[in-house]
Amino acid sequence: MPLTPLDIHNKEFARRLRGYDEDEVNEFLDQVIKDYESVIRENKELSNQLLTLQERLDHFTNIEDTLSKTIIVAQEAADEVKNNAKKESQLIIKEAEKNADRIINEALSKSRKIAIETEELRKQASIYRTRFRTLVEAQLELLSQDDWDALESREVREEVF
Repeated sequence: MPLTPLDIHNKEFARRLRGYDEDEVNEFLDQVIKDYESVIRENKELSNQLLTLQERLDHFTNIEDTLSKTIIVAQEAADEVKNNAKKESQLIIKEAEKNADRIINEALSKSRKIAIETEELRKQASIYRTRFRTLVEAQLELLSQDDWDALESREVREEVF
């Protein structure tokens, strides 16, 4: 067990002949007691400071651990967001490619349909022109026949009579 200032104060020394001066020993012991009390006080203060600093160190260590974990979680979340965004962009690109293919196929189909309709209209116009030409030629042929001349001369004769 460590020595206390009270132990030093209460210490009694045996007396002998030719011993030390009692007043001088008591003064020295009083000085030792004061110094020893000062050392004990300083030791307590340093212990308290050490305890406070240790608590602060523990607090900051906890903060550091929390921040490290937070950074790791944030990094993982950022990586997940990045991966999800990449996947979503790939899905959007695939969907856009599908839509583009569909639009192109529809446009080609419409183009073929219009080409077929155009060709059909050309054929019908050609047939119409041929029929109309035939009709006009037939009418011209009728007009150029002699029967019309005879009919006109008969009408003129009938008018005269």
